[in-house]
Amino acid sequence: MRARERALKTGTLPRTDSTIEAALAIVRNLARFLTGTRNKQDWALTDVHDVEAFLATMPKARQRRLVVLRQFFRFARARKIVLIDPTRGVKAKGPSGFSGTTVAVDQQRQLFRRWTTGTDAHPHEALLGILALLHAASSSEVRLLRVDDIDPTNRSIRLGKRPHPGAHGPGQLVGPSPLSSPPREPAHRQPPRDRYQDHQNRPGVGLDRLPQPPSGPCGVPPRTLRSTRLADLVNTLDPKLVAAVLGMDPEGVMTYLADHVDAIRLVEP
Repeated sequence: MRARERALKTGTLPRTDSTIEAALAIVRNLARFLTGTRNKQDWALTDVHDVEAFLATMPKARQRRLVVLRQFFRFARARKIVLIDPTRGVKAKGPSGFSGTTVAVDQQRQLFRRWTTGTDAHPHEALLGILALLHAASSSEVRLLRVDDIDPTNRSIRLGKRPHPGAHGPGQLVGPSPLSSPPREPAHRQPPRDRYQDHQNRPGVGLDRLPQPPSGPCGVPPRTLRSTRLADLVNTLDPKLVAAVLGMDPEGVMTYLADHVDAIRLVEP
């Protein structure tokens, strides 16, 4: 508040009420985190591990929250509320490893059955889901997919700038191709003339406003499916081999290398 008063006197840009309220909210959330999760009732008991754990709850807001916490603990140390600043040495940039969400194995099986043997899924949903879950296809690779990239004879698809097409067969790295799925009755397919007729009957509505298939298969974003496949490949195979097959940068692939293994993947003694 004093900084805002000085800014008003000197003619510089003062902090708005929303900025101050956001900063107070971050300190309030830290207090709730310390009392509810870390079981600490005094600011003087806060250490660097508590700060790191709090920042890990919202990785995308790490830099903004750390700026506010540094300001608060400088204030607290000047008022003798704390003796040591717990934010000292904490970096604004978080760990470079993968910190996103993945899909559990049971849910992967359910999605695979829905897209290969089920009849409820939209064809666009099944194609997008299979490409992301089995072939780790990115959104750009799916958008740039052309008819020439599909080889029905060899039952393979070439994605982006990958050196090898994804195919279904023994020894293949990226699993079965969507072309290997059993044929299904296209119940969701609508004749083109119906779409254009609907467009003519509804003037002012463009084709891009017509009903489209869901952007994420079964509510799961394609990025999450791709991350799930990449994390599985990198942690079970050679990361350099995965990068070479998928046409990715080796450094980008290494971010999916986990520092622990799920219990279900461990061999029981």
